[in-house]
Parts: sequence; C-alpha cells; structure tokens
Amino acid sequence: MAGEGEEVYVAAIDQGTTSTRFIVYDRHAKPVVSHQLEFKQHYPEAGWVEHDPMEIIETVKVCMKEAVDKVKDGKYNVVAGLKAIGITNQRETTVMWSKSTGLPLYNAIVWMDARTSPVCRRLEKELSGGRTHFVETCGLPISTYFSALKLLWLMENVDSVKDAVRTGDALFGTIDTWLIWNLTGGVHGGQHVTDCSNASRTMLMNLKTLDWDKPTLDALGISAAILPKIVSNSEKIGVVADGFPLTGVPISGCLGDQHAAMLGQLCQKGEAKSTYGTGAFILLNTGEEPTQSSHGLLSTIAYKLGPTAPTNYALEGSIAIAGAAVQWLRDSLGIIQTAAEIEKLAETVPDSGGVYFVPAFNGLFAPWWRDDARGICIGITRFTNKGHIARAVLESMCFQVNDVLSSMHKDAGEAGEVKSAEGEFLLRVDGGATVNNLLMQIQADLLGSPVVRPADIETTALGAAYAAGLAAGVWTKERVFTGLHKENTTVFRPQLDEARRKKRADSWYKAVSRSFDLADLSL
Repeated sequence: MAGEGEEVYVAAIDQGTTSTRFIVYDRHAKPVVSHQLEFKQHYPEAGWVEHDPMEIIETVKVCMKEAVDKVKDGKYNVVAGLKAIGITNQRETTVMWSKSTGLPLYNAIVWMDARTSPVCRRLEKELSGGRTHFVETCGLPISTYFSALKLLWLMENVDSVKDAVRTGDALFGTIDTWLIWNLTGGVHGGQHVTDCSNASRTMLMNLKTLDWDKPTLDALGISAAILPKIVSNSEKIGVVADGFPLTGVPISGCLGDQHAAMLGQLCQKGEAKSTYGTGAFILLNTGEEPTQSSHGLLSTIAYKLGPTAPTNYALEGSIAIAGAAVQWLRDSLGIIQTAAEIEKLAETVPDSGGVYFVPAFNGLFAPWWRDDARGICIGITRFTNKGHIARAVLESMCFQVNDVLSSMHKDAGEAGEVKSAEGEFLLRVDGGATVNNLLMQIQADLLGSPVVRPADIETTALGAAYAAGLAAGVWTKERVFTGLHKENTTVFRPQLDEARRKKRADSWYKAVSRSFDLADLSL
C-alpha cells in the first residue's frame, strides 16, 4: 500500500454509450477532478446504431487532458501522484481495425444494434442447439446483443473487413480492446488484449476456462488470430504511450461497465445491483461457480481481481432501453428540453392514468429475448396528458428491472440472496438516472423491497479505479471491501400496497405481450 504521506491518485476512463469520462480519485477513493464529453450517435438505418471509433479515442484523449488541466495550478498534484488508470466501457460494441494502419475498417457496431437478426435466425436453424446452442459454454443465447454476431455481420458484409481478415491485417475488439491498443502505442506496439468480463460478452469465451472456446470459433468460422489476449480485471496491462496525456502511467484495471459497477457497489456473493444508464443492467453475484438460468437471464463473469484470484460469477438481466427512452422524449418528441425535466413533469400527475409504455425500440432483452418486439404506448384516452406519458416512461424502467429481479429470485432461490438484518432483499442502484428521486421511489414501490442509492452514483468509474488501484498496490482487497465507500446511502422504501402492486404488474405483462411480433410494421 502507498505511504500515508505521499499524494496518491488513481484514475478511471469510463467510455459509455453516449459519453466518455475521465475521473481522478484520491487515496480514499473520493473523486477530485473529472471531465466528460458526449459524442455522436449514428443511425444509418432503422435498428442500426454505430459509433466512430476515431471519435471515441479522441474523446478519451480530450477528457484526460482537460481533467489534468483543471488541477494544474490547484492543490492536487495529479500528474506526479497518479499510480494507475483503470478502464471501463460500453460492452459488446464491436470494432474491426487494420493492424498496419491503425484505422477502423468500419464504424463500431453498438451493443443495441439489431442488424444481425438475420444472422441469428440463420444460426438458430443451422446449429443443433438452436438459440441456446452455446449457452452451456458461454452462458449466452444467440442474440443480436453479443459481439460474435456483429463480427460475423462485418466479415460477411464489409469488403475491407473480409480483405483484412484474409491477409492477416485485421484486429477484432470490443471498446476496451480498441482503447488499450491505442493508449499503449497502436501501430507502434499497442497491446491487443481484453479482460475476462468483456470477453464473456462476445459469446466466444468459455466461462469456466476464461479462454476463447475453440469449438465455438470453429462453428462460427472465426479465426483466433484476430482475437485479443484475455487478462484478468486487475493486473498491469501496459503503460500510456507517447501522444496521450499522462504518458508512462500504468493501465492496470479493465472491466466492462456493468462488472465495474458491481465492483464499485462492492457486491459480494448473494448481493445485487441495478445500473440505470442508456440501458439498465441488473447483476447478482453468484460466487465462484457459474449459475445457469432457466428464466431468461445470462450467466456471466462478475469480476476476477488478479491473474491468480478466484473468479466471481453473476446472473445478469440486460435491458436495452432505460435512460434512452428519456433521451427519446427529449430529442425525438421534444416533450422535455432536458433529461432532468422528466421528474418534474411526471410529478404533475399522481399516477400514469392507466398508460403503459414498453420501450422495445430495438426489441426486448432479458427476460423476454424478443427481437421482433417494438415500442408501444397503450391505455391512452382523452384524459392522457404529457405528465402521464412521462410517468409511464419512468415506470417502464422499473417494470423491466422487476421482470429481471423476479427471474433472478427464481434462478438463485432463497439461498442465493443475501438479506438485510431486517430480512429484506436490498437492491443497490447506481448510474446517472438514479438522481431522479421519483424514479427510485417508483422502483421501490413496484419492487416491494428497499432500494439503496450510494452517495457516489458513478460506481462504474469507481469500480474501474478500484481494480486499477488494487493491481498498483494503492489499496488492498480487504480495504476496498470493508468500506472505502460505506458512507451516506439513501434508502427508498416501498409505499404501495401488495394488491395494487400485483395489479400494476399484471397490466404491465399485458402491455409487454402486445409489443411482440411487430418488427415488420416498418416494411
């Protein structure tokens, strides 16, 4: 551990779906400076979502520089005291680039992109196990969500990718891999690596061995030569190369965003968290053995805090559209001017007035896995106003989280969950949308159990900083888990009676069922 007298800092690059952030933490894991930048979303066709990988790497560079500049003349000597950088990232988003030029061969295909539906249908027909053919190995069903399907689409549809794969010039990676390769030198010796949590979302990694699964690669026709090396979440990967701010600082932590949030929330076996961002992601730490779901959830890695550390596994339910529905109200409909306004608007009505909104913009993920679903708003009457719509949008996030938690309770059983001293199951929450107190109260009401919000809701970046700081010897595992961050939490307790809760849930299921089989409406 670092000596008490010296100035010690750990930073995190948090590369999300709509923005990039760089946050610097002190030895007590308190943020001292940060910078954030949004970047462009590209929608070339209905259901397609892309990012420009070069713009992403530029936002990382700018955020690092701006954060450091903010404290240049201040009381924090970040540049001298920075011991390590951790990376956390939007998962499943897929990049292919040229080893020789360092340039992307195509835009990054974003995790929520649905263009791979035909590839999924084809594989389901061709493979003996259908949709669940690879579940035993990787914990994931065949779905548009996962990177392997995006990689297949690129190899089948983009000439520059086909040519680069054939000539041995292609590199594949999720966003963590793309960032690390660039940060550690790019064409001049950049490290081509991914961590086990991001690798677990490709559909190509064996959950038990934490290595690429050869039978899966063979079945899909993917060459191991284009894949990065898999490392743990907490180890020295490389150092920041010339051309970036903070040259020479070790990169020593890497986790996909939901795994980082789990570490940031200090979730140990039997504890669950829900992150509310563009989507919503609920993970339950199941300990050192993977748990197979029979209720529409994914088996995945929670975290592995060092090359020889035990692997913690998790059950996960992924929801494609959460905060993105609020952005839709703002950007596409103009019902609100800023995302923060939705809380005030929703509070103008006591309830949603019988309106239910299912945000299946690109299909539904867990626990339904219906890529033929499309967004619907039902129960509309002449009585319905903007407030009802806003409230129904907030409720849609909470209903979706409930669906996932209900599946988790069934899969994990009583023994798989840790209860509070009062015998209650506590849901830990984080992410940008959790500043909305009304949203948190609705979640507690519809869930029927308490919701706990930490003082620092940006636990994704914090988890990446923990992982990097652990590898760099800034903290010990004991210090992290026994409460570097156990101060001020806000607890939201349910106020809705059981009968109304059940009635609302039944109405929600009715709405969800109406959203199925609508994909051909746009044709």
